[in-house]
Amino acid sequence: MPVRILEVRREHCPAVRLIGRRYEAAPDWGEWWENGWFDTLEKQPRIDFNGDAYIGAVRVVNGVPERWIGMFFPENAKIPQGFEAVEIPPLDYAVCYLYGKEGSRDFYTMETHENCLKALASAGYVRLEDGWCFERYQCPRFTTPDEHGCVILDYGISVL
Repeated sequence: MPVRILEVRREHCPAVRLIGRRYEAAPDWGEWWENGWFDTLEKQPRIDFNGDAYIGAVRVVNGVPERWIGMFFPENAKIPQGFEAVEIPPLDYAVCYLYGKEGSRDFYTMETHENCLKALASAGYVRLEDGWCFERYQCPRFTTPDEHGCVILDYGISVL
């Protein structure tokens, strides 16, 4: 079953501090579980936009993708030892709510990304070129499969 877009919703995110780790290549989610890094971040107050979600984020800097794993926090949040942070200004996002089988690789394909770009354009949104995109792994939408074995991944693309 391919991933499908349930809806596209415009959401405003205030200025945030993304605290986590930056990756030049593919992010390593496994090391986060092995090292308990989310446990450290979960001790700090997060913003409502983030809730209890883990964030996979990317932006393009000088033509090169900059990838992050972490969580969104208030802009003045303390950066725990061993973590990095990047300040993200207030932005609006077109958030695609992606529905698919738990564990499906289809959530992470270029085809899914392109389908989201088409959906946000159809909804009248204009993508902020080289802006932030994120995967928001919201509990329980992404962590608890429904009766069909499916979950929902929030995929946000910054818009003007």
